[in-house]
Amino acid sequence: MHNNNKELTLSAPLSGPVLTLARVPDAVFAGGAMGDGIAIDPLNDTLHSPCAGVVIHVARTGHALTVRADNGAELLLHLGLDTVELQGDGFSVLVKEGARVSNGQPLLRYDVDKVGRRCKSLVSLLILTNGEDFQARPITLKNVKVGEPLLHIIARTPQAANTEERAGPEVRAQVRVAHRGGLHARPAALVRQTAQGFQSRSQLHFAGKSAPCNSLIGLMGLAVGEQDDVQVSCQGPDADAALQALIAALATALPQDRHAAVAPASHPVPKRPAEAGVLQGVCAAPGLVDGPLFKLNAISLPPDAGGHDPAGQRQAFDAALNEVRREIDGTLAQAKRLGNTDEEAIFAAHLALLEDPALLDAAAQAIDGGNAATHAWSQSIDAQCQVLQQTGSALLAERANDLRDLRQRVLRALLGETWHYDVPAGAIVAAHELTPSDLLQLSGQGVAGLCMAEGGATSHVAILARGKGLPCLVALGAALLDQEQGQAVVLDADGGRLELMPGAERLAQVGQIRQERQERRAAQQLRAHQPAATLDGVSIDVAANVASSAEAADALANGADGVGLLRTEFLFVDRHTAPTEEEQRAACQAVLDAMGDKPVIIRTIDVGGDKQLDYLPLPPEANPVLGLRGIRLSQARPEILDQQLRALLQTRPLERCRILLPMVTEVDELLHIRRRVDALCGELGIERRPEIGVMIEVPAAALQAEQLAEHADFLSIGTNDLSQYTLAMDRDHAGLAARVDALHPALLRLIAMTCAGAAVHERWVGVCGALASDPLATPVLVGLGVRELSVSPVQIGEIKDRVRQVHETECRRLAHGLLKLSSAAAVRHACHQHWPLR
Repeated sequence: MHNNNKELTLSAPLSGPVLTLARVPDAVFAGGAMGDGIAIDPLNDTLHSPCAGVVIHVARTGHALTVRADNGAELLLHLGLDTVELQGDGFSVLVKEGARVSNGQPLLRYDVDKVGRRCKSLVSLLILTNGEDFQARPITLKNVKVGEPLLHIIARTPQAANTEERAGPEVRAQVRVAHRGGLHARPAALVRQTAQGFQSRSQLHFAGKSAPCNSLIGLMGLAVGEQDDVQVSCQGPDADAALQALIAALATALPQDRHAAVAPASHPVPKRPAEAGVLQGVCAAPGLVDGPLFKLNAISLPPDAGGHDPAGQRQAFDAALNEVRREIDGTLAQAKRLGNTDEEAIFAAHLALLEDPALLDAAAQAIDGGNAATHAWSQSIDAQCQVLQQTGSALLAERANDLRDLRQRVLRALLGETWHYDVPAGAIVAAHELTPSDLLQLSGQGVAGLCMAEGGATSHVAILARGKGLPCLVALGAALLDQEQGQAVVLDADGGRLELMPGAERLAQVGQIRQERQERRAAQQLRAHQPAATLDGVSIDVAANVASSAEAADALANGADGVGLLRTEFLFVDRHTAPTEEEQRAACQAVLDAMGDKPVIIRTIDVGGDKQLDYLPLPPEANPVLGLRGIRLSQARPEILDQQLRALLQTRPLERCRILLPMVTEVDELLHIRRRVDALCGELGIERRPEIGVMIEVPAAALQAEQLAEHADFLSIGTNDLSQYTLAMDRDHAGLAARVDALHPALLRLIAMTCAGAAVHERWVGVCGALASDPLATPVLVGLGVRELSVSPVQIGEIKDRVRQVHETECRRLAHGLLKLSSAAAVRHACHQHWPLR
């Protein structure tokens, strides 16, 4: 019943004893992650509506639903614990989404015996999911019968509770989550950032639970997995725009997630039988090092007697938060300056966590209760870590490490400890679990390697360790922390081993292997700036794939013969408006300037389909990689390509700028763009247009290579997309990624066909996909006719060295023989036989 349009008394939806949430045997509900509310241990078989309102969500499995009361309060009714696993068996939903219901109306029935025997507990929840607008106050904690007063709902502000003052109706949509591993920290941060760009209030609904889109922890606590279907609801003056932006944020996998999914280091090393003196773990970053073991310990707090002055503790807490925000802002700025996109994404997520209402409100409430700020913050973090670990998702459990990182940083600020580990250079650091902040500091102190008792190969620390080239082992077990400080160990991350008692002979062997590797890398680097040619004199350009002027400068320093692929998407993503023509020109000019006198191949914008832009809303597609993307988007929105072409044509010197067109499937597409470039050259008074190339990334382009080469100045093979389109395997699919191997004989046939078609018109062919960076594939590509390899900047010296080891004539003979083999595995085996890696 209503007291007025702002306050509401909820009646009991079930009969039975009433429990506080703290007594619910489920960490997610007991910890308040889903919101405030009450629980009932039911004695009847029918769930009734606690008020008049509208059913806004019904769980697919029929165990839960959400009702929006007329005053705007949203109430999740969840029957039993872990009942989602019953997949609807034993439940009968009596209402549909969108239905108007009255107070006391039956909503769902359930088979008490069937459900009670198979679920964790019949304890059922009534949760207020929009607690940012309302608060719940229990009326009774005794036994209740259906319809008796149970909770009092009060609006926090008049504006929040008055639905008449909400501008515009609510809009909803369903979307499938594309992010690798679901909504862990970085994708959740993207969703949060997107929601904050609009005035409307947005919520995410999944499996009978809801979370505000502005709460990173709330979003992660939903435990949304990859390819799960979720609902998004938005209400406010810009609800439609917010809904479209959130759909795009959820349906578009992050580039770094795609990259991490195929990183070799992310595959666990199989556990082998126990070996004396050896701890076995999982490789998070490869390498082989030896050194003294140095153990790090987390900050521990003494017991807190309470009774602190809330005002003083709040002031100290706010000051500590501001100090940590400044530290993270500095880390972010440096990561952006250096083009470290993984590092930037990780610490942007940390900054979002530091502003999360679920964390801050819990800490503030504890401080108001007289707790010390240190203990209030620590308890808030611990509660949310438990929520993530109770989701059952290994990936989300790993993300709890990011929360522990913030726990340490804020505690250091509160305690006044200087954040510095006194670790000797060359040490192998051991810890229960390192945090991203720890890793950044330790890498700057020259440590040799890292090992952890816990942690995972897909954690943020693992990503950063791979980027820093620091060998890293995780999941070594508690025995790691029992080892003596300073003892000599060998960290063999490639083999998943920490050797605790290496003898003098083993240490000498490790030293020799490391020295040989270092000498080889040094020799490769010494010659990295020299041209690469085979033993029989065939020149091969080794260029770099880059996404910024900083990466271009790094490529030049590493000996690149040019830029083989500049991805211009970096200019268009992570913003709410399109870049101007001048912004694009300046960014591309900066890359040209950074490369000295070397050529730069600039790919026109390749978004659409699976790569959405906030300011370019496109309809969701069932098969986005087969949809409106690359050059197809440019045809649909010609003004975007025209603006980019104008920007490119105004770079200087223009002869060093080469334009590359993505996702071309037929000659007419190339001719259309060529005519447009010629027209723009006329308008700008340019007498000679720059070279125009075509990306060969779909089988149709490879099959028409000869016809395309007649009108293109060069061809560049994108083996990543060509692999998935040829093999009909999504390279982002967790179960198939390892099988999407560009050394498959079918791929090699398409590469051979491309090179043969280009040779008819004396055009050169490059490879800018991941296969170019694989030294095992270098002789194969040279033998098939590829004359430019575009690789990651750090691999330039290695690939040039590989080119110099082979004869082109022998490569040609052997490579064409590989086309007859039966599988990628057979090709790789033959490559190891013909051209063994040193």
